[in-house]
Amino acid sequence: MQWNLISDIILITSLITFAVFTILGFFQWIKRKSLKKLDKELLWAILPLSLMAATYVIFEKFIILNVRPNGSGEPSFPSTHTMVVATIFFITAIILPKYIKSRAARITLDLMMLVFIILVSISRVLANMHWVSDVCAGLVFAAIFATIYYLIIRRYKNG
Repeated sequence: MQWNLISDIILITSLITFAVFTILGFFQWIKRKSLKKLDKELLWAILPLSLMAATYVIFEKFIILNVRPNGSGEPSFPSTHTMVVATIFFITAIILPKYIKSRAARITLDLMMLVFIILVSISRVLANMHWVSDVCAGLVFAAIFATIYYLIIRRYKNG
């Protein structure tokens, strides 16, 4: 089985999901003529995504803790595929109730995203691109970024 291809397809799927929210935010900005009038869920998504990008740069260029098990010598900690997919899908799960009112549709999408996160996590190890610790670190970073996002969004909803 082509585990590397599977993880790449899931990564592209998550990036397309991010692009949809970016386009939605862009159209809101044009229509409402102000960044302040954008839905807070869309506006604040930039923070965890920026943290994710910064984490990638730090561990890819400055702090190399692990190299790939395939012998390429490339940095592998944390698993970028896992971190990106999980961060985007965790944030999407938080955003969905704002735009999709059907509970059944949200549950279906949440389960689908969970399956994608699990698949990309497993595929990175099976493709011999990452150690289990790399994948776990990617998931932990994604959970941290999503938690920060959730706390910010909750603060705006309650206050």
